[in-house]
Amino acid sequence: MPDPAVPPTPPVPLAALLAREDLGLRQIAGPADPDTVIHWAHTSEMADPYPYLLGGELLLTAGVHIPEAAGSGTYFDDYVSRIVTAGGVALGFGLAPVHDTVPRALVAACDSYELPLIEVPPRTTFSGVARAVWQLMAQARHAELRRVTEAQQSLAAAASRPDPVPSVLRQLARRVGGRAVLFGPDGAEVAAAGRGAERTQAAGGLDGRQVRDALAALARVVQPTAPVPPAGPAPAGPGAGAGPGSPTSPTAAHNTPSAAPASATDTVSGLHLAAWSLGAGRGFVLGVVSPRREPGDHTVASVAAVLLSLLTGEHQSGSGAARSSALVRLLLGASAEDVAPLLGGGRWVVVHARPDAGAPDPVAASALGAALGSPLVDAAGDVVRVLLPAEREPGPQPGWTLGVSAVAGPAEWARADVQAGRALARARAVRAGLVRYGDRPALADLVPPADAEAHALALLAPLTPALAETLRTWLSLHGGWDRTAVALDVHRNTVRQRIAKCAALLELDLDDPDVRMELWFALRRR
Repeated sequence: MPDPAVPPTPPVPLAALLAREDLGLRQIAGPADPDTVIHWAHTSEMADPYPYLLGGELLLTAGVHIPEAAGSGTYFDDYVSRIVTAGGVALGFGLAPVHDTVPRALVAACDSYELPLIEVPPRTTFSGVARAVWQLMAQARHAELRRVTEAQQSLAAAASRPDPVPSVLRQLARRVGGRAVLFGPDGAEVAAAGRGAERTQAAGGLDGRQVRDALAALARVVQPTAPVPPAGPAPAGPGAGAGPGSPTSPTAAHNTPSAAPASATDTVSGLHLAAWSLGAGRGFVLGVVSPRREPGDHTVASVAAVLLSLLTGEHQSGSGAARSSALVRLLLGASAEDVAPLLGGGRWVVVHARPDAGAPDPVAASALGAALGSPLVDAAGDVVRVLLPAEREPGPQPGWTLGVSAVAGPAEWARADVQAGRALARARAVRAGLVRYGDRPALADLVPPADAEAHALALLAPLTPALAETLRTWLSLHGGWDRTAVALDVHRNTVRQRIAKCAALLELDLDDPDVRMELWFALRRR
């Protein structure tokens, strides 16, 4: 029998209706299942109500249709069986004015067909029961809307965290009471959150690995490069039958030979599986496993899919073809000045960023680039580097420490990269969210660059690169041992030893402010 056509409103638990003291309803037959829900109440005195039921009803009757000799035949069995066949979920029998008690044969028939039988007292009208159903439905609808709204807000807040993708997955898993998985273009799990498949599964006999495999298979259905499974029966062979615990055939949002569907659903031994393709064909897929499917769950998961599409997508500040062309030209020997116009700007800043906790993953780095306004992101090691057009002023980012270079042209990108690294080191040392490299004119700019560089090379010649960098950082932090150690990721005693060695090699008094000024001048030109 096909599923009943039900209204787009949350169903009402039969137990909630029975709990209404103002109605005085009492269940006298049939199973007392807390999961029994009703979608509407309908009154009928027809001997055969089947043609008038859509399914999901609490059918109300006063027994006007019952003949006098009904108790001695099959009338009640036929009557109840037709209600069950039509998809009715419960029968309400009103006492008075026709019957003073519920016929025993009706009670027996409801027990036999496992149809809940509700006794409606004389003081309760059928219209009162119907009104109570709609009131409970309105309350459920309001609660569902509130749940969806709160879920949307929590997902949006999760997307703004330093680890946006894991945060969104955790919120989604919590909201649907199951597990959420992000699959990469290669079909492997990139991130996951929520209860494991072993705990998520309902009674049915599948182990956790089978559930994970079923979700991964569903994800392949919606991946742009995955072939769409043909409709029709499964091929014959061992294990081809759809016995208990076998996955049902996936249902896709659309299924054409030329394109993968945007979403697909499946049911595996009582578990609800769903998959959404993220973005415009980049291959990421969101998979969800939940033990139930509430009316608002699809909306909540769809919001998460949109957010994850933005987080995993490539932020467009120029066409992908132009960036590809720039990369190819660089690889073939073109200069930075030649390819810069393809990237969309002439003046740039370099941003070095480090997360406050943990190491950056590629998805978090992409999200940072999107927040700053550039897709030109390098997530190598513990530091994320972003090349950003100068007109897009970078601001502090929650959960990140940023160092920003001075504005530079393409020919100065390498120097700007060094500046951003130094600014990040200073930001970490002073515990600031963002530090910009100083780019205002200074007295040192009055000296011809060639002369300044020659003096710097001669003065700093005794120092190794590591000693020179330690000295530069120490001077930039006003001789602070602890802050220099933090900026360089070394012990403070190591800083002291290096500075002492610098003083010995240079044969200079580093406590003299004039010496410090001259060294700073030289280090800026190094």
